Amino acid sequence: MTLEDYIALHTTPEPDYLQTITRNTHVHILNPHMLSGHVQGRALAMISHMIRPERILELGTFTGYSALCLAEGLPENGRLVTIEHNDELETVIRRNLALSPLGAKIDLLIGDAKAILKSYSNSVLSTFDFRLSTLSEAVGQSSCFDLVFIDADKREYCAYLDLVCPLVPVGGFILADNTLWDGHIIDPAYDRDKQTLGLRAFNDRLAADDRFEQVILPLRDGLTLIRKVK
Repeated sequence: MTLEDYIALHTTPEPDYLQTITRNTHVHILNPHMLSGHVQGRALAMISHMIRPERILELGTFTGYSALCLAEGLPENGRLVTIEHNDELETVIRRNLALSPLGAKIDLLIGDAKAILKSYSNSVLSTFDFRLSTLSEAVGQSSCFDLVFIDADKREYCAYLDLVCPLVPVGGFILADNTLWDGHIIDPAYDRDKQTLGLRAFNDRLAADDRFEQVILPLRDGLTLIRKVK
């Protein structure tokens, strides 16, 4: 038995609908390793329960697993807005979200997260037609998301941070996935890899930015917990 096996055996099991999503993702979807999975999913749910956010923003939906985990901590009137760039996954995502009653609290937007957030910031919502209506409704004030989960294009993490920071109040939280990048983050063999370089820049940026407090958890591929303090 490996240490990872031991941890999984001593972690609360995932709900049946998440097991279904895990199985179907591994059978039908390219790059199933992108799924958060059992242990990280339970960690996301636990963090959400601890924070009790009223509104959550997720960048990078994949097949909907992490969105449903984060939604577990929402209050009765809470909402989660998730943005996925790959429009080929839309049908899969909506089918997966419908497996749980929590799916009714989740609004899916299809499009480039950076472009959508920029357009919201610039109040140019018409460019994206109905796809932005949910974000427009969810954002009623400048600081509107109590929790943000960043799990999209690793090359754009610094840009995502700049765009979501104004949407998070002081005391709010940001989670960033894959920040250890399977150890590549400190491996010179990946010094020219754009995704690795993007994550290194993000980690360095956080370490030097006094607006945030952060800790990297060596969970799965690295999960950074960030609290906005200024």
